[in-house]
Amino acid sequence: MTVHFIGAGPGAPDLLTLRGRDLIARCPVCLYAGSLVPEAILAHCPPGARIVNTAPLDLEAIIAECMRAHGAGLDVARLHSGDLSVWSAMGEQLRCLRARGIPFTVTPGVPAFAAAAASLGGELTLPGVAQSVVLTRTPGRASAMPSGERLAAFAATGATLAIHLSIHNVSQVVADLTPAYGPDCPVAVVYRASWPDERIIRATLATLEASLAGAMIERTALILVGPVLAATDFDTSRLYAADYDRRFRPARATGRGTND
Repeated sequence: MTVHFIGAGPGAPDLLTLRGRDLIARCPVCLYAGSLVPEAILAHCPPGARIVNTAPLDLEAIIAECMRAHGAGLDVARLHSGDLSVWSAMGEQLRCLRARGIPFTVTPGVPAFAAAAASLGGELTLPGVAQSVVLTRTPGRASAMPSGERLAAFAATGATLAIHLSIHNVSQVVADLTPAYGPDCPVAVVYRASWPDERIIRATLATLEASLAGAMIERTALILVGPVLAATDFDTSRLYAADYDRRFRPARATGRGTND
């Protein structure tokens, strides 16, 4: 018996890995975070599967479901939205399973920031503009932020910020980021990326709050901030340059140039 933790992706049912789909299809028990995982993904469950929405359950009740399945020798598909490596609360579940000797696997999923970038039709790293993406959030009821992880500190790097779980705290986001990025820095809010009711709001730090007024967006939204969101005059990377020497396209072998 194994508990298979599966990243169910950002929302669209077809943004699910083949491995995740196949695991769901063979597990007689499925625990899913019903507040964020679309029910369409449950169509992959085998007939007669025990399907449990964990949204109203606490940690103890979730582990009890895993223990019940373990006692019966039944594999479990444990579905979380997006990817499991960030803000999934998987870590505390794994700690409990380890303590009880219950085996598990982890299958990654498409993260929300990647789905949001796809919806925007852009790249979050551009040569000469930004080469780093910071995944972060603001303090919330469920988890505080370590003292060293401040938005202002991340903003000082000039990186692209993907700010999760913070749409309720927009005023503080603007206040923390404006000194480093400036009021004209572009911002994009992607609500329910990849869902049928997805919405995109583009603004600047100066206009973000006004742009959100009346939008009725209170959760399930990602805030992307950084110059890359509006950059058009950026450097061309050397990756595809004719004289760039690389393993699969050696420039010296073709006489096109030498390595930089």
